[in-house]
Amino acid sequence: MLTLTYEFKLIPNKQQIEVIEHTLSVCRSVWNYALKDRKDWLSSRKSPVNSCSLIQEYIIFPDVPYPNYHNQAKALTKAKKTNHILKSVNAQVLQQVLRTLDRAFADMQSKKLGFPRFKNKYRMRSYVYPQMLKGCVKGNKIKLPQLGWVKFRKSREIPDGFQLKQARIVRKASGYFMTLSLQLDVNIPDVPFHGHPIGIDLGLDKFLATSDGELVDRPRFLNRLQRKRKLLQRRLRNKKKGSNNRHKLNQKIARLHQRISDIRKDWHFKLAHRLCDQSQSIFIEDIDFRSWSRGMLSKHCLDAGFGQFATILKWVGWKRDVFVAEVDKNFTSQICPNCGFHTGKKTLDVREHNCPECGYKTHRDVATAQVIRNRGVEDYALGHSVLENACGDGLTGAVTSSQESVKQELLNVNLRISRYSVA
Repeated sequence: MLTLTYEFKLIPNKQQIEVIEHTLSVCRSVWNYALKDRKDWLSSRKSPVNSCSLIQEYIIFPDVPYPNYHNQAKALTKAKKTNHILKSVNAQVLQQVLRTLDRAFADMQSKKLGFPRFKNKYRMRSYVYPQMLKGCVKGNKIKLPQLGWVKFRKSREIPDGFQLKQARIVRKASGYFMTLSLQLDVNIPDVPFHGHPIGIDLGLDKFLATSDGELVDRPRFLNRLQRKRKLLQRRLRNKKKGSNNRHKLNQKIARLHQRISDIRKDWHFKLAHRLCDQSQSIFIEDIDFRSWSRGMLSKHCLDAGFGQFATILKWVGWKRDVFVAEVDKNFTSQICPNCGFHTGKKTLDVREHNCPECGYKTHRDVATAQVIRNRGVEDYALGHSVLENACGDGLTGAVTSSQESVKQELLNVNLRISRYSVA
C-alpha cells in the first residue's frame, strides 16, 4: 500500500471560517473533558491504601472501568443526544479526537513521551475527516462535511488511480490548509544500491560535506530575521495578557516563525534534489539528532534542521530512485579514508585531515564523508550482482530484472515524479 500526503491552501469564505473555528472549539472541549476523565480515574487509584492524598481528588468507585477509547466513544454518543453543541459537529471528527488522545497515552508508555496536556484555544489547530466521498474533488474545489464546496489552491495535480482516504484541516499563522491522504494498492520495491555513491557528513562549521569534495555552508535562517523577531518579542512584553493587541502581535510573531520554517524546508528540498542529481547512492550517519538539540549549540542545531533534512533526503531519494541509507557513526572522523589508519581524536579547531601513515591530506569533513561512503559501500554493495560500475574502482550496485520491470511500470503511471532530469 502506497500512501501519499498532499498539502493545499484553503480559500474559505467567512461562513466556512466560522464553521472551522466552531469545530476546533468543540474538538478542544472534547479533548479536555476526555483527558480530565482519564486523569481523575488515574489520580483516584494512585494513593496508597494506608494513606490519603495530600490534595483533593475525586472519589471514583472501584467497579468503574478505565475510560479508554471505547468507553469514552460510547459516552460521547450518549452525550450527543442531549447536548446540541456536540450534535452540531461531525460525529467522526469528535471520534478522531478521542483516538488521538488514546494514541497519546499509548505513546507515553511505549515511546516514553510526556503526559498529554490540556489545550487552550490556540493549541488545538487541526481536526480530521476520516472518510471522504468519491468524486469530492472537482477542479480547485473540494466537498467537505458541513463546509460544502471549499476552494483551494491546486498547486499540483492529484495522481490518477489514487483514492482519497481522509482530509485534515489545519489552522496556521498564514491561513487554513488542507492535507489530503491518498492511497494506492500497489507494492513498490525498495531502491537498491546502484551507480555512483557519495557520503555526507553533517556539521555546524559546514552544513554538509560530500565525499566528492563539495562543501555547503550552513545558512543561518533564524539570524536573517533575528532583529525583527527580537523587536516583536520586546513589544509583546508590554502587552496585557488576553488583550486584542497582544493577540495581533502574537499572530505577527507566528507568521514570522512560519516564514523561517518555510524558507528552511524549501532550502532542504532544493539541496536534496541537487545531491540526487550528483549521485545514485547516498550514505549518511545514523545520528540521533535529538541529542544535538540539548547541548550548548542547541539553538544552532535546531536552526539548521538536520533531522528534517535527513527525512527529506530519504523521501526525495525514494521518489527519484536514489538509494539512501545510514551507516555506523562511530569513529568516522578518526579513520583515514585512504589507508584505514586510526588517527585518533581531533579537536574542533583542527579542520584538516593529515594521515601520519600514508600522508593523505584533505578537509576534515570531506575525509569523514569519504569514510561514510566507504562504510556504506562495504555494507550494501559487496556481494551483489553488477548493474553499473559505481566510481571506476570496482564498486558495484545491483538491481534485479524483476524489480527493474516493476519500477519502470510504476514510473509510467507517474508515481515517482522527478523535478529534474536524472542522467
